[in-house]
Amino acid sequence: MLGVLFFVMFMTPLAFMNNTYWLVQSLLFLVSFVFMMYIQPTSMFCNLSYFMGIDLISFGLILLTIWICTLMLTASESIYRFNYNSNFFVFNIFILLIMLYLTFSSLNLFYFYLFFESSLIPTLFLIIGWGYQPERLQAGIYLLFYTLFASLPMLAGIFYLYYMNGSLMYFSFVEDYMMNYLFYFVILFAFLIKMPMFLVHLWLPKAHVEAPISGSMILAGILLKLGGYGMVRVMKLIVSLGGHLNIIWMVISLLGGFLVSLICMRQVDLKSLIAYSSVSHMSLVIAGIMTMTYWGYGGSYALMIGHGLCSSGLFCLANISYERTGSRSLLINKGMMNFMPSMCLWWFLLSSSNMAAPPSLNLLGEISLLNSIVGWSWGTMLFIALLSFFGAAYSLYLYSYSQHGEIYSGLYSCFNGSLREFILLSLHWIPLNLLILSGEYCMLWL
Repeated sequence: MLGVLFFVMFMTPLAFMNNTYWLVQSLLFLVSFVFMMYIQPTSMFCNLSYFMGIDLISFGLILLTIWICTLMLTASESIYRFNYNSNFFVFNIFILLIMLYLTFSSLNLFYFYLFFESSLIPTLFLIIGWGYQPERLQAGIYLLFYTLFASLPMLAGIFYLYYMNGSLMYFSFVEDYMMNYLFYFVILFAFLIKMPMFLVHLWLPKAHVEAPISGSMILAGILLKLGGYGMVRVMKLIVSLGGHLNIIWMVISLLGGFLVSLICMRQVDLKSLIAYSSVSHMSLVIAGIMTMTYWGYGGSYALMIGHGLCSSGLFCLANISYERTGSRSLLINKGMMNFMPSMCLWWFLLSSSNMAAPPSLNLLGEISLLNSIVGWSWGTMLFIALLSFFGAAYSLYLYSYSQHGEIYSGLYSCFNGSLREFILLSLHWIPLNLLILSGEYCMLWL
């Protein structure tokens, strides 16, 4: 585990050398392929070092982190081309990658908390430093304060656990340890805001709309998964209370997911639509984890990985349109099939994955989540049906409105897409649809 960490840490000086942008990207690809060899198809902790180790859920999320960070460099080529502080940008991505790597590989709840909070800072720099509109300051403050609002109570909860249990190591957690209501709420709430759950989700669309493409990719790909990962880790402590109280989060998530799907149907901003669709998908993940069942955990894990790739790819597409037209509005980005016929295929492939069409990993995740949530209570069937239907509806809306229709007369010249962009999109889509072939890594890990 330390080997990969040192590899990335010793690469950081490259950020301050001239013309090393593509070298860094190539080396990060190398890191991701090296890390693939570390695979642990088990829920046991392996590759242990002083405070680090991985089991399967950490492995998948770390691999996703390295992959998305590499693709962030591919997507942000304009920062390099216009030399828009590209050295500091690469350095920022390195720091973010190291923080996320440490977050997912920590064996100790306090270390997890520490790096979980530290990953906010580089993200904040990304949004404030390379965002587009002046409102990015407000978006950064939203991101920071929503997360910090729930983090201090959670820190108190972690210290309380240490006081009672004497240890914060994951494998020394006692099954069903706490019967303290307050502990239950403080330990879960920080993760629910990070997911984000409906009612505390307002920071997400703001942050996404103001962030540069790299910020959107890391937000959608990884930072939303921190919440799900944290909940899987701490749920072991609060099983009995969860049996009584999880219904609160289930109701908010399923109802909220449906309402957010309706909000998606009337967005005119490409990025905003994709951001709200993330909230809708994550509400299913929350509900799956809250069932505390095998299917729920497996499905949540599969959907987190699938959504990370799919949502990140959709943001790349929105950014490609934005770089051509200078706008994210659906009123201007319509009839793009005439301008960019090859991109139309990628819009179709990623929109269909977004509505969990086969053979994407999202399908595997959603089917198992349907099983677990309906198994938890038959009453949820109505909302799950609505969620699935509207998930398909807003994906179709996004695709058809952006690709079909009369072309905006203000656009006079456009080019289809560079090789870099096609590679970027295929590196999102191919893993997303090949991973379902080894679905046992997602589903048979407990």
